[in-house]
Order: sequence, then structure tokens, then C-alpha cells
Amino acid sequence: MMKKLILPALLLGLLVACNTTTDGFKLEGNLSGEVENGTQVFLKKTDEANQLIEVDTTTLENGKFTFTGSSGMPELHYLLINSVRGNIPVVIENGTIEVSAQKDSLAFAKIKGTLQNDLFAGFLKESRGLANRARSMSDEMRNASAVQDTAAMNSLRDEYFELQEEAKTFELTFVKENPEALISALIIEKALTTKVLSEKEIKELYDALSPSIKETSVGQRIKTKLDKLVSTSIGEKAPNFSAPTPSGDELALNDVLGKVTIVDFWAAWCKPCRAENPNVVKVYKKYHDKGLNILGVSLDRRFEDWTKAIEDDGLEWNHVSNVKYFDEIAELYNVKAIPATFILDENGVIIAKNLRGPALENKISELLQ
Repeated sequence: MMKKLILPALLLGLLVACNTTTDGFKLEGNLSGEVENGTQVFLKKTDEANQLIEVDTTTLENGKFTFTGSSGMPELHYLLINSVRGNIPVVIENGTIEVSAQKDSLAFAKIKGTLQNDLFAGFLKESRGLANRARSMSDEMRNASAVQDTAAMNSLRDEYFELQEEAKTFELTFVKENPEALISALIIEKALTTKVLSEKEIKELYDALSPSIKETSVGQRIKTKLDKLVSTSIGEKAPNFSAPTPSGDELALNDVLGKVTIVDFWAAWCKPCRAENPNVVKVYKKYHDKGLNILGVSLDRRFEDWTKAIEDDGLEWNHVSNVKYFDEIAELYNVKAIPATFILDENGVIIAKNLRGPALENKISELLQ
């Protein structure tokens, strides 16, 4: 349970910097500990596939290294040192950035010299305290579990949930009080990914960010994700799409709209999807004659797996798939996990989402009565 605390990755990892100078950046590094001269130091960032790609490289001489260049806007990078474990996240931006680290504890590197680092220092001080309390609580929980001290475990569990709320409140307060901080955008993006906040709350936080932070790469990512969420929220017209059917014909969502239509994202490899299929079959047989249509959108990788699952599960409705896993249709609907369902009215407007079991049948019954 303690592993679920949403602190360590953000609290101990993200070290950012921002400056308003336009003369380029100079990153001056100082590493303590025995590391051979000539050891390579890499500056990397993540690509669209979230894979680290090399931006620049230099060498370590007497514990010192330097990177120079120009940055249009702040962007998260990582410093990696050959043969040294870990990395140092740092935002590259115009200005002078000073990095001091110890060989055996890169995660605790100190970065200064720019406005964003001053903002981050206050955030890091408080968040590290929260992370330390979480680790201490985890140790106490293990000890209590080892001796089967139920009273202590229950007490620690309550403290844990209180700590979660405290951490959430601290992060939200930081974002609201620091709309010009890059880390505020990083916190919002993480909240968007983990869904710890509603779409409305996230949009309000994003709207309050400074224009310069909205223009950063993370700011643009948030906007793109929010736009997709809005386009598939209840009350919005479902985005139309088309894809091949099992027979190879192209079929569009708009071609199969009934009085009520379920757009069902699923896959043969998805156990929860397959477990839910008998219920969907029952609902379809019961309400198809009354106006229910279903369009299954498979996220399978193999054509044979997709078509075999349709036959095995008796899925008699329309199906399409690009057979490309989480493809452009899933991206269009912001589908990150399956099963995912969207219930549309006769005009293609989304009126409910992600209903399963009795809740699905109750909603279809209500709409078609």
C-alpha cells in the first residue's frame, strides 16, 4: 500500500531551472567522489516514445564538466555519468545553471543559479519531508505486520491516508501559488496522468498557469490531453472515425449510429474485456431490436486473435480495428486502458461512459424505454 503514495518520482526527481536571459545557457557541473578523468557525461531528454535520446556529451575533468548551448524555452533533460548509478533531472534553459552532486547520491544534487531553482528549492524541502515520513511509516508498517500488531497497523493506515491528503493539498497549493513555475506544470501533468483530480480541477489549474509556462513542452502536452478529454466528455459529440472491418471493408462510426450506440474499446488479450463480453452480449440481444447498436473497436495486435475472439465470444455486432494496439482511434478518444465504453444518443452525443455489468443494462434500458 505504501508504494502507492504519489510522492517519490516527483518529489525527489524533478530538478528544474528557468531564466529570462537570452544569451544561451551554461551548465557548470561539479561531482564529488572518485571518478576518473575523461569519464563521459551525457545530456539527454525523452522523445515522443518516452525513450532517452542523447542531446550532447562532454567529459569529466577533476570532478568538473560543462555544457553550453541555447534553449528556446525550458525543457526537462537528464544528466547521466558513465559508470555512475542514477541521473540528475534538470531543465535546460537560457542562463547559468550550477549543478553540485555527490557520486553516490545523484538524486540529491543541488542546482542553483536561476529563478525556477529557487521556486523548486522550497517545493523540494517540503516534499522531501513528506517522502521521509512516508518511508518511516512504511518501515513501521512492516514491523507491525511482522509481529501482527493489528492496532498499530490500523493506526498507521489512518496516518498514511492523512499523509496522502496532506501531500495532495501541498502540491495543489504550490501550483496555485506558483503559476510561473515549471514544476507546477509537471505536477498538473502527473495529476492528469494518475487521474487524482477531476478534468474540471485540472483545467482550472492549467488555465491559471502563466502564458510562458503554457508555451513549454509540458504545457503543450497538458493542453493536447485536455483538448482530447473535452472532446470525449459527456455532452460532447463523439469524434467520428473509420477503420477496417474483419472483412476488410471500411466502416465509420457515423454509419452505424442507432437510437443508442455503444462504442466498445476492447481486445482479445484483455481479460476484463473478455469477462464483460457475456454481459454485453446479453444487453445487445435484449435491446438491439429496440434501437441499440454496438461498434466494437479492437486494440489487438494480431488479426487472427481479434477475429477468433469475436467468434468465440459470440459478438454479433459491428467491429473495426487497425490491429495496431493503442492506435489513433484510442488516442482520439483518450483511451489509456480497456475496457472503455462510450454510450451515444441517436445524434452521436456522448451521454455516458465506462459502464459495466448491471449499470450498463440499467442505462440502456432507461434510454430505450
